[in-house]
Amino acid sequence: MSEYQDTTEDLPPEVLMRGLLRAYYWMDESLQNGLQQAGYRPRTRTQTMILIHISNGVTRAAELARALGVSRQAIQQQINDLEADDLVTQIPDPEDKRANRIVFSERGSALINQAMQTLRNSEQTLSMRLGYETVGQLRRALMADWGPVVGEQRAPGRKRTVS
Repeated sequence: MSEYQDTTEDLPPEVLMRGLLRAYYWMDESLQNGLQQAGYRPRTRTQTMILIHISNGVTRAAELARALGVSRQAIQQQINDLEADDLVTQIPDPEDKRANRIVFSERGSALINQAMQTLRNSEQTLSMRLGYETVGQLRRALMADWGPVVGEQRAPGRKRTVS
């Protein structure tokens, strides 16, 4: 047994991944509710993740596909849908003439500003419910460098990267 392993009887009965997914769904549903209350129509989880990634500087379709673990074709369809709704636009990438950058339209900028405010409000609510220190610890744990994935390689067929 390695220094990192312990007996299974010392571990909680639930795996961490279940809690992480539940937390993700709570945040995404809170985001969707906030956007709807502000007058925006519902978005798919993939679309909200695309919009959040664009706001964080991931602006090429191939990078978005890699970050979300889906095909380039699937991302392009979502981008086309967002563009049809006048939330994003595709512009030529000045660094790579074969690629486009996805940027927010004026309407998309307003949506992402509302989305970020909604997420901040949701975090504030969570802090009031769970305690500011608890949420601070959660943030630090999630933002920490966890090192390479266990096994140090991606599972076959997976497109998503950890970074």
